[in-house]
Amino acid sequence: MRLLLIVTIALLLSACASQGQIDPQGYRAEGQASYYGARHHGQKTASGERFDQHALTAAHRSLPFGSKVLVTNLRNDKSVVVRINDRGPYAKKRIIDLSQRAAEQLDMLRAGVVPVRVQQLAE
Repeated sequence: MRLLLIVTIALLLSACASQGQIDPQGYRAEGQASYYGARHHGQKTASGERFDQHALTAAHRSLPFGSKVLVTNLRNDKSVVVRINDRGPYAKKRIIDLSQRAAEQLDMLRAGVVPVRVQQLAE
């Protein structure tokens, strides 16, 4: 019984440890990020779900829907984990469009567009 408990705890800890770790073979890029908010709130995203400006989500041109990425504001080193649920951005030099809540956590609302690093997280 004790061995079963130890194995169960070990499995749970290993599952928790892998969540949020950067995928060494995954997507990694640096570029400009922007955000979208109230104007798009409630509209359907490319994944079919409704856009929620208060959720930690983002639009990316090619990453699979449901992918989680770590976005780091290169001006202040603040980071946030977002889930990809839409396609975009459509502005050429931008690599990701963030929800308003994600932009708030990166402290980029005033600037609107900031340099970021985007790193895919292991599943």
